[in-house]
Amino acid sequence: MSLKRAQLLCFYVGRPDTSLKFVQQVLPENQDRNYIYGMLAFPLLELGRMDEAEIAARKGLAINKNDFWSQHNMCHVFQQECRFREATEFMESCSPSWTSCSSFMFTHNWWHVAVCYLEAEAPISKVMEVYDQNIMKELDRSDCEPAEVYVNALGLLLRLYVRGEIGPAKEKLTPLLDELKNESIWHAEWLLDLLILWALSSMNEIKAAENLLDSLRSRVSSMDTKRQQVMHKAIQLADAVYKYGKGEHKAVFDTLGPDFDGLSYKMIGASDEQVDVFNEVWYTVLINAGETSTAIELLVKQISKRQGAPFLWRLLEKAYAVEGRGADASVAAEKANALQAAQFH
Repeated sequence: MSLKRAQLLCFYVGRPDTSLKFVQQVLPENQDRNYIYGMLAFPLLELGRMDEAEIAARKGLAINKNDFWSQHNMCHVFQQECRFREATEFMESCSPSWTSCSSFMFTHNWWHVAVCYLEAEAPISKVMEVYDQNIMKELDRSDCEPAEVYVNALGLLLRLYVRGEIGPAKEKLTPLLDELKNESIWHAEWLLDLLILWALSSMNEIKAAENLLDSLRSRVSSMDTKRQQVMHKAIQLADAVYKYGKGEHKAVFDTLGPDFDGLSYKMIGASDEQVDVFNEVWYTVLINAGETSTAIELLVKQISKRQGAPFLWRLLEKAYAVEGRGADASVAAEKANALQAAQFH
């Protein structure tokens, strides 16, 4: 339990290197315990050491195939490597073992499934099916923790929104608005607060969004100086997300500056996959704000790490088209279409 608390603290301060050291210290005495390998795999994932993370996750699963933390980490590997079909088939086969999971872990595992369908450009109806039947259904449980559901639900809806599926995203946001304006769920998690900010501003609930943003600023102002310096970036991102929801892309660019990278905002308490949506927001902001050369540079760099992600190629196609590079845009479009066809179609 003390190791878990230590790892949680490392997660919230963005120190996977320290988290890894902690688990390595106790690994020799716990090599027969499945949970230790899940605790080993996660910091390896956050450090980008995918091969080692996969080995650790498989060791945990070999001891106990129902270890949901090892299952979750295995999905991270598949997702990062764009093995989307493997990810969904694996996680759906594991899902009967999730009945004892917390509201967060249950819906987070299903969030991974939905995001993999979305990243592979499966039909949107499939993504919505997971949202309705597996994520939002958790709210029907008597012991449900709603905030833990909303962080996964909103994280998925923002990804839909970024991909231009604005109608479906807003349709799902509408019945949530009263709950999202309820201040009792604010400040449960920084990530949730940022997602609520986007949801409220994108649905034109400007007063509620401004109240939340002011409350976040007030929280940071009451911290000690060192912590304020760290969380200044979180406030910066909160302000940008609020402006993005209002469609003010140039203002988002001005707020974040030219060198934004979501991975340097881990102080909001989010994994690489969870903060990656803010990079997706950033790419679209760059294109829409006229910063296409920067967008192309970043997208080419990201595609070199994740060549199998169709959406990155589609963004690159759009950026090339804006720059008048028709031939390059056509190549990017062909690549995106080929990747899409190879998955669930």
